Amino acid sequence: MPREAIERYHGLLNDQVAADTSADLFNRLKPLSLYFGDRPICTVIRPHFYLLEDWQYLKHETEVLLGAFARMHAACIEQVELRAQLDLEPYEEAFFNLDIGSAVPWTTSRLDSFYVTAERQLHFVEYNAETPAGMGYEDVLSELFMTLEPMKQFQQYYAVQSMPMLGKLLAVLMRGYKDWGGHGLPQIAIVDWSHVPTLNEHAIIGRYFERHGMKAMLVDPRNLEYRNGHLWAGGFRVDMIYKRVLCTELVRQMGMDNPIVRAIKDKAVFMSNSFSAKLLAKKASLALLSDERNAHLFDEEQLAAIHAHIPWTRKVSERKTTYQGKEVDLLPFIVEHRDRLVLKPNDEYGGKGVVIGWEASAEEWNETIQQALTDSYVVQEKVSVIYKDFPALIDGKLNISSRFVDANPYVFDGHTVHGCLTRLSSVALLNVTAGGGSVVPTFLLQKRS
Repeated sequence: MPREAIERYHGLLNDQVAADTSADLFNRLKPLSLYFGDRPICTVIRPHFYLLEDWQYLKHETEVLLGAFARMHAACIEQVELRAQLDLEPYEEAFFNLDIGSAVPWTTSRLDSFYVTAERQLHFVEYNAETPAGMGYEDVLSELFMTLEPMKQFQQYYAVQSMPMLGKLLAVLMRGYKDWGGHGLPQIAIVDWSHVPTLNEHAIIGRYFERHGMKAMLVDPRNLEYRNGHLWAGGFRVDMIYKRVLCTELVRQMGMDNPIVRAIKDKAVFMSNSFSAKLLAKKASLALLSDERNAHLFDEEQLAAIHAHIPWTRKVSERKTTYQGKEVDLLPFIVEHRDRLVLKPNDEYGGKGVVIGWEASAEEWNETIQQALTDSYVVQEKVSVIYKDFPALIDGKLNISSRFVDANPYVFDGHTVHGCLTRLSSVALLNVTAGGGSVVPTFLLQKRS
């Protein structure tokens, strides 16, 4: 942890500086669309810092693991028995076939982790492979924080580097469109429901696209129509879908024969992320990586990274498996060791349905296990979380207090890491969608001589 840098930053603050900085920050959040629904996306006045060498370690280890995910994705496409471990819905089985023979299914994805830099402890708990959020928020927050007075003073002592991501997002979307067979500049629909709290971020991304010469529009999928060989949103022809709507919700709301699916089947529109990205978005994808049954899929470097960075994860079922090298009967093991385990629905997001064993009663834990035998769940071992002090203005005074912090690197083209979503929370479930989190910009540091 860059303790010295954090102490230097906090040393620049007092009650008056905190009040002025908070006023400057909060006055600009709304005009910049830095809200999640009706809540400000950021509530503290310090960004998150990585020393350059700490970030390089995170980047390297993540990219090794991405090679393992790619191998697993390819194997799941080919092997029915392996794919069965993901508990796919019938529509998911039907949809992934639309991608066979096409380009990489991800333009962008995000791996969520806890990273204790001082001890090089890095544990990934989820792969957001379908519709990773947050890039727009991070880019605009980074620009905003660089203008705050404490950051200006802080840069006298440290060289500060941001990691803007929207340029890379647009570049990989355009590359994907070209590989798909598209020509010229596509008209882009950013597709999601009109009521979601992330619309502010969609607007940030749409404005970025337009500033760089693209025609872009935020579109509710219910307002799309497929006719005359093209997908339309009113009079706006859609050549590319930047998909933010979740496949599960799309099918639940509009069925399998919706305009998006029909256009994709006819190769009338390019969509990213594509349907087969959903395979790795399942929580069970981490179970496939860590399960001893699947070790043959990976090379030695990947196996070492899996062992070091993927917590023990299994799909909940009646079976025997290994835990720390010993065979265990899975269900009795889960019942007995709730103090070290988490139960997660296989296909939910935003923290929905997650039960943290050490915070749950025995009754709640056992009821969730019974539900997990009917629905699809994974069980995952507790990982080391990290706490860091962050300053905020509370009741007119500077308050520096401890918060949970996670580390969520963004992935481009399925293999390259650039940029990071950092969330803070006062509770163990770090998720803005769940209502308990805050986002801060992420900067790389080098001390000035």
